[in-house]
Amino acid sequence: MKKLWQKLKIRWGIESNVQVFIILMVFAITGMSSIRVGHAFLDLIGITKDNFMESTLGHMLYYTCRVISILIVYKFILIIVGTLFGQFHFFWRFIKRFLKIFDLRRLFH
Repeated sequence: MKKLWQKLKIRWGIESNVQVFIILMVFAITGMSSIRVGHAFLDLIGITKDNFMESTLGHMLYYTCRVISILIVYKFILIIVGTLFGQFHFFWRFIKRFLKIFDLRRLFH
């Protein structure tokens, strides 16, 4: 376990074990919250399982919308929760690296 914490500290460029713990807690809280909020958001705009489950295409469309909504909501919740735990800069860099993968980083410069 100690090796894992050391690897995380090196990879993330941090020095404190407390900071590693806080970051892992933020990831856990964000993961659970984004699923619930993403589902609630789809319900709010009228995309429900009942509306789309009549065909195979509807089934795929519903779950595609669900995954996309969770991915979008995840980023916002990650920044909010990370900020509440005092780790805004770490998570802002994390999101910018993620956007770089999709070459969307120019939207946030």
